[in-house]
Amino acid sequence: MRKSSYLFAILLCILILGAANVQNHPVMKDPFAHTFSIVARDSITGEMAVGVQSHWFSVGVLVPWGKSGVGVVATQSFVNPAYGPNGLKLMEEGKSSVSALKELVAKDEGKDFRQVAFLDTTGKASAFTGEKCVESALQHVGNNFSVQANMMLNDDVVPAMAKAFKEYANLPLAERVVKVLQAAQAAGGDIRGKQSAALIVVGSDKVENSWEDKKIDLHVDDSEEPLTELERLLKVARAYEFMNRGDLAMEEDNVDEALKQYGKAEELFPENLEMKFWKAVALANSKRLEEAIPVFKSIFEADANWRTMTLRLPASGLLNVSETELKQIVD
Repeated sequence: MRKSSYLFAILLCILILGAANVQNHPVMKDPFAHTFSIVARDSITGEMAVGVQSHWFSVGVLVPWGKSGVGVVATQSFVNPAYGPNGLKLMEEGKSSVSALKELVAKDEGKDFRQVAFLDTTGKASAFTGEKCVESALQHVGNNFSVQANMMLNDDVVPAMAKAFKEYANLPLAERVVKVLQAAQAAGGDIRGKQSAALIVVGSDKVENSWEDKKIDLHVDDSEEPLTELERLLKVARAYEFMNRGDLAMEEDNVDEALKQYGKAEELFPENLEMKFWKAVALANSKRLEEAIPVFKSIFEADANWRTMTLRLPASGLLNVSETELKQIVD
């Protein structure tokens, strides 16, 4: 064998063995979500949140975890999803975020590739960044929050996040978290760009039913501007919170309160026909037809299906008007 061929054979063997070792490394089997995130608590309401953005599809499936009355978790880099449910379980059993995270990291053979943050109901946060996380990889743990990032463009991202969390203390927690994510992106963000984002908010107290657990659960799976879309979805979510409060007021026959809540929803989302529609229904149910009819008319002109919808409501007890009044509304 020629010397050059011999050397080539040796090099090929090294490359093959190296590739095999990489493939056999435990973290290679784990999901891949390099990203920046925040875990945070509102010191007044006790609500807890996780916000995240990444240049990776559907980051909200992997990174954010939370449970009302227990805590929140962000698990990223080479993601070990078990940190989510296992961390929440340990905190629910009474362990602090610090001891819970320390226990799980100690058992994780892939810890050098992990980046994880826990936060409990006391506002105590804890974070871990493995030595082999892709730079720029940093974390900052503060009072009621932790911000962490890996595979960032520069070292300015995490300090910008910490600064934003403190500067926007006057905002509700969800809006505050979005500001933190926007600050991270403005400082440079993920070196690869941006693709998906997510935001969850859980309450300070435990809930009886699992479907009541998340107060906010928003996902942007694939977008050129995920944070812009996340901010828009949060605004829509807030509008529907007012709608839900209006519906509850209607169930209690408190029409004035219902109109107040529907009005707030419409202010946030004025182009939404449904929000206008239920406000008109509330007006009609309170015998304020002169105010209701012009609203109905504008809705029917935009989409005739709402006229059909209106005709169906009396049978369900949702529109309490006479046949004459119903005719006035739909005609």
